[in-house]
Amino acid sequence: MIESSKVHKILYGGDYNPEQWPEEIWKEDMRMFKLAHIDVVTLNVFSWAALQPDEVTYDFSKLDKIMKYVKENGLKVCFATSTGAHPAWMARKYPDILRVEHNGMKRKFGARHNSCPNSPTYRKYSVALAGKLAERYKDYDNIVAWHISNEYGGECYCENCEKAFRVWLRKKYKTIDELNRVWNTCFWSHTFYDWDDVVLPDMRSEEFNWDGIRTNFQGISLDYRRFNSDSILDCYKLERDTVKAYTPDVPVTTNLMGFYPSLDYQKWAKEMDFISWDSYPSFGAETENNAMAHDLMRGLKGGKPFALMEQTPSVSNWHTYCALKRPGVMRLYSYQAAAHGADTVMFFQMRRSIGACEKYHGAVIDHVGNENTRVFREITALGEELEGLSDTLLGARTPAKVAMVFDWDNWWATVLSAGPSRCINYYEEIYQYYKALLNLHIPMDFVGVDDELSGYKVVIAPMLYMCKDGYDEKIRAYVKEGGTFVTSYFSGYVEDHDLVITGGYPGRLRDILGIWVEESDAIPEGNVGMKHTFAYKDVTYPAEVLCDLLHTEGAETLAVYDNDFYAGMPVLTCNSFGTGKACYVATRSDGEFYRTFLTDILKDAGVEALASGSEKVEITLRENKNGSFLFLLNPTDEPQEVTLKKAGTDLLGKADYQAGENIVLEPKAVAIIQSFAPNTEQ
Repeated sequence: MIESSKVHKILYGGDYNPEQWPEEIWKEDMRMFKLAHIDVVTLNVFSWAALQPDEVTYDFSKLDKIMKYVKENGLKVCFATSTGAHPAWMARKYPDILRVEHNGMKRKFGARHNSCPNSPTYRKYSVALAGKLAERYKDYDNIVAWHISNEYGGECYCENCEKAFRVWLRKKYKTIDELNRVWNTCFWSHTFYDWDDVVLPDMRSEEFNWDGIRTNFQGISLDYRRFNSDSILDCYKLERDTVKAYTPDVPVTTNLMGFYPSLDYQKWAKEMDFISWDSYPSFGAETENNAMAHDLMRGLKGGKPFALMEQTPSVSNWHTYCALKRPGVMRLYSYQAAAHGADTVMFFQMRRSIGACEKYHGAVIDHVGNENTRVFREITALGEELEGLSDTLLGARTPAKVAMVFDWDNWWATVLSAGPSRCINYYEEIYQYYKALLNLHIPMDFVGVDDELSGYKVVIAPMLYMCKDGYDEKIRAYVKEGGTFVTSYFSGYVEDHDLVITGGYPGRLRDILGIWVEESDAIPEGNVGMKHTFAYKDVTYPAEVLCDLLHTEGAETLAVYDNDFYAGMPVLTCNSFGTGKACYVATRSDGEFYRTFLTDILKDAGVEALASGSEKVEITLRENKNGSFLFLLNPTDEPQEVTLKKAGTDLLGKADYQAGENIVLEPKAVAIIQSFAPNTEQ
């Protein structure tokens, strides 16, 4: 959420690039923005080349006109610093600014995010530009947020980064002996004698391509990913601090990208005033997949609302098949973002470009240049609805009694793992549990390992492969005090540096779960050779990816394997621990199993669904001082029915409903049921 006294409704607009157009077009843009109820534009995202044509010259003349013009037309501004792509003269004069690829190839000028995050040149000039922008435009009272750079990401393996990596390691580990210990360099005669012996893990050293990026030394590659995320974060912080010096009351953000693997967004969130992100689901993707990304973004700031910074109004330009959003889908996805915590609805782009790779990416104003398009009519209708909602939903939060643990270090470690299966997929494991919760209409929060657990009745941590120092104590205390903890196969194996915790799997979690995992059997994709199954409550379910062969040490066995040499061994267990319990799922199964199993877990923990009815309807809840808001979204092409638990009024359809009454949602329909029983703790 953009917390500002200047914001009184869900902001509606997006990326606007008037510098790409002659000034006579600007007047027409303003006319059409007013028609569509657009009230905010993101400016100056990729203008560095125009703003700084050489080392000493800055030219803000066109940006001055743009800023003056949008202010005169009543538009709020999300003001970008333009540092996502450096100008050509800089690459020519200072080649240290260019990145080096994973294979050792030195980049030339081109594309974007081609700047080395540890380049002194990049840091000098990016910070200088941010400062000049902030100083020049600090008195514009329509600037509601700073947008630092754009979609940070990527990696660099240049000499600047290698030197910076050594500094980072020395600060983290203090001595070369400790570095050798945490990386287990006694393996393969890898002992380092001096900090200068350390090189970056790329295809010239530890990493290689086989069936994906793999590494010989997980500890080294894991620390590089931490370092790279920190290096890019430092670039963000330098610009943030510079603009804050001139505009301390303007909140600062940068646009994240959901489940993006290269950057530890939980660490980044601590440095951001509010979370914003760009949502681009593929055509035909399950809507639950996008819902999960929204919830992750909300979870980064402890449940605070976030900003939907970008989505396409109609079509993307980079998917294999760039299919149109069907009628009603843009509206559905916009309200899906709001349902999961967004207090803005914004697009890329406002006017469709005429050249380069984004000229066929959707826009509010198409190449035809007028309002007589299907997309513009849908944009206008949604803008009118959001204007009618005013500030009703602003700041509303989601009350949840279920938490899902997600950790970037754990994600990196599972991807880098040498065995036991290339089918191990941390993201997909999380998704199986998340989708079941969403289908069961259970609100949830994503939490990191630093977050508190005590407010939740159920905590789910699928594939907690890396159980960090002290995290087992947090889980142990949570369960002892009555919480229900659920985890899965490939959990508890290693500590923070990817060193195995000896004494039997699942390591530090062994006493909490009451089990010992002796072996794990990798199941080939498609269950080639033998179909592995188990029965739970007299229904047979598949056992895939891995089958843990475990022994109970106090835990109750709820289900056993049906076949192979481990037929009869436990596959599903629950252990009473203190006044709570800890459950273990020793394999990957299917959606029907997760819904059935979690239904039992949630019922036993006293967690209730938001409503009853079709599991195909997406149902979420937000609360603020204005009441509680039950969002109902039907992403299907068939009518769906839901039974309400509380009376309320649909803010969009204006109809009143009683408790126990059924609502029939037409295809792609949305309802927001307001009840006047706010949670005062939110």
